[in-house]
Amino acid sequence: MLRKGITGSFGAAIHGLGPLQLTDGVINRSKRMMLDTLGVGLIGTSTDVFNKALAYSQMFRSDESSSVWGKSEMTLPSHYAAFVNGVAVHSMDFDDTWHPATHPSGAVLPALLALAETLPGRVSGLDLLLAFNVGVEVQGRLMRFSSEAYNIPERFHPPSVVGVMGSAAASAKLLGLSPAQCAHALAIAASSAGAPLANAATQTKPLHIGNAARRGLEAAQLARLGLEGNPAILDMNCGFGVYYKDYSPSAMAVSSAADYKWILEDQDVAFKRIPAHLGMHWAVDAALEARAKLENATGVTFDLSQIRRVTLRVPPSKYVDCPFPGTEHQARHSFQFNACAALLDNEVTVSSFGGARMNRPALRDLLSRVEVETPEDNAPSFDKMYCEVEVETQRGQSHVARCNTFYGHWRKPLSQEDLVDKFSSNASSVLCAEGVEGVVDVVGNLEAVRDCSVLSSYLRLTSAPEEQRHSRRSV
Repeated sequence: MLRKGITGSFGAAIHGLGPLQLTDGVINRSKRMMLDTLGVGLIGTSTDVFNKALAYSQMFRSDESSSVWGKSEMTLPSHYAAFVNGVAVHSMDFDDTWHPATHPSGAVLPALLALAETLPGRVSGLDLLLAFNVGVEVQGRLMRFSSEAYNIPERFHPPSVVGVMGSAAASAKLLGLSPAQCAHALAIAASSAGAPLANAATQTKPLHIGNAARRGLEAAQLARLGLEGNPAILDMNCGFGVYYKDYSPSAMAVSSAADYKWILEDQDVAFKRIPAHLGMHWAVDAALEARAKLENATGVTFDLSQIRRVTLRVPPSKYVDCPFPGTEHQARHSFQFNACAALLDNEVTVSSFGGARMNRPALRDLLSRVEVETPEDNAPSFDKMYCEVEVETQRGQSHVARCNTFYGHWRKPLSQEDLVDKFSSNASSVLCAEGVEGVVDVVGNLEAVRDCSVLSSYLRLTSAPEEQRHSRRSV
């Protein structure tokens, strides 16, 4: 029996939302999110953390099997496929970011594609779109239960909290669970939620997305078998409220009308141009502009010997303040590293985070000249923050550049052409041309696709090893 209350309203909404309530706007935005997520997941299969997660997951076998993206003959049990593909998505911190802060797609899409391959009937593209948007919508609703969630996080990594709930909701929708079962799936998932922010900038952080995808899928599968949790999990401060200091939940009402208002309609996501924490994008854009001003003023190419000091003015956020990163994961969370890499190379790409580029004496030298300031007016929020880079020369000249909104932010979204280019660049590091083009075509026309298993088939069309090496391109 479905109980009344906030959790009950979520269970009823997850069950009740239908294809007619998907608007053109939310379909278009969610297809962009899916394409980007598949691209960053594919290039993420080249990372060390993915290979470790895959080696672990291969210890488990079953008759039920789902695809591992970019691996032509490899399958895993659905929850482990969701896990490793989720890890791949976040392995470079290259995946989309929402506001309030979370990575909405990585916890949901791997779970849905893994689950879809195990279901007895065909899953249409419209089924996939609906379940995906249900999972994203639940995350957006939960983040709005607290004003604390609107700021850059301080205590836990948000996808580990709302992501597992979104995965459970999306999986429950695809499984066709009853309203009561959907509510129990959320309650079960809540006991797998949460990861401390102390593991940011380590190899463990990508596991947060993988675990969210896996545990949410498992929660829905357990609910289908009749397992129950607290039917008021979202209503209680000792339930989902344990994650927020100012928890104030509200119901998720769905009428029978076709004009449901999705959060994704009003709040777009940010797509990253570089594989690093979102805050780094402000620093890179400001540093590139400061470098251009310096070169215009001097008439010569950037010369490290000209620089006396670099000052970064950024919002206060301890876990992305890493003066001398020693690993690629620390570098992806370092204002200092990303600004200096942009100043030295006039770009930041996938290869910027490799050991050879990271350990250059010139980069270490420039890092030693960086100072960080946190002005009071620079709010720790992805919606309000800015980054200012000031480069002072040995001759006493100063060149200042400020970025308020980087290209790719929800206020300044990537064009469709640039989004497809990003996907193609990432995906072609793993897939052959037919696979890359096939994924673009299927996702672009997903609402008309009768059987979304064709998407999984394209995700397995890999390049030969020698082709793979030569096709890798910087983003």
